[in-house]
Amino acid sequence: MSIQGYANQFICDLVAYEPGKPIEETARELGLDPDKIVKLASNENPLGPSPQAQIAIQKVMSQAHIYPDGGGYQLRSALAEKFQVEQSQVILGNGSNEIIELLCHSFLNPKASLIAAEHAFVVYQLMATLFGAKYIQVPDPGFVHDLEAMADAITPETRLLFIANPNNPTGTLVGQQEIDRLMERVPDHVIVVFDEAYYEFLGEKAPDTVKFVRENRNVVVMRTFSKAQGLAGLRIGYGLAGADVAALLQKSRQPFNTNAVAQAAALAAINDTAHIDATVQNNTVGLDFFQNAFEERGMEFVPSYANFVLVKVGDGDRVFSEMLKQGVIIRAMRGYKLPEWVRISVGTPEQNERCLEVLDQVL
Repeated sequence: MSIQGYANQFICDLVAYEPGKPIEETARELGLDPDKIVKLASNENPLGPSPQAQIAIQKVMSQAHIYPDGGGYQLRSALAEKFQVEQSQVILGNGSNEIIELLCHSFLNPKASLIAAEHAFVVYQLMATLFGAKYIQVPDPGFVHDLEAMADAITPETRLLFIANPNNPTGTLVGQQEIDRLMERVPDHVIVVFDEAYYEFLGEKAPDTVKFVRENRNVVVMRTFSKAQGLAGLRIGYGLAGADVAALLQKSRQPFNTNAVAQAAALAAINDTAHIDATVQNNTVGLDFFQNAFEERGMEFVPSYANFVLVKVGDGDRVFSEMLKQGVIIRAMRGYKLPEWVRISVGTPEQNERCLEVLDQVL
């Protein structure tokens, strides 16, 4: 018998998450110059990491032989002050993805269920499968979360309800009124998870979900330093949660789950408003560039509130492959049951122009 015969069958059947194709791998496989490759596949910050974070990284490296603060006291204190919550309500994660895993450790089992939108982040389904829970997908007309339908889908077995806002990969947003109505209907046995990895790009359009944390509701607001602060390579994110939920998540995490370099960089990046403002401004210009170009070409796209655009190209896999040959990496969406679409991240103006040039050639 092969080793698969001794493994959990649900692991054998699971389709692993595939991130955006790395620049180095693309260069190696296709014989391209890595410096000339444009990667607009993973919603990364095209301006690079926060300059303040880079300074902090250099300072902390001399202490790399010492274990990090397992409780993340300084970073959690700064986040608590920024969002006016108690420090005990802040959880750090190895990227906000780890917060998802901690939630599943705490609340999912083969009798439980998780609710998400049909075109939500694929990791929700992956995690539900790993923990043997039932995964309930609620249709999202126009690629927008239908919060009324999600509330209707709640059963006594429901434990987690995920709302990605803005949603990845669609870039759509649900507003304050819809969220407030949902929260009026959610029973106490359900934890509502607001996945807000792109909230810095919303400005005044951002709904206030942290108010539910301050009210000690059964909610978790997940955010990350990967996007606006440009620290994706350090894997550092955080959750803001009701006190009882936060206490359970703290029990679920590994010791030293966030490293010292990531903590120091994130602490410095919190107040690097110049870098965040420049990132948001670059993103606003880039979104307008792509969306105006798609409209001029008569291409169907989903208006985005994030740092990427979902656009219909006919055969997403072919477009991805042909653009890859020319050194432009985008993201095909077959894994999200959208084989005719691709997702394009916003880059610098030069990267955006190169991407559109190659896209035109391929189409």
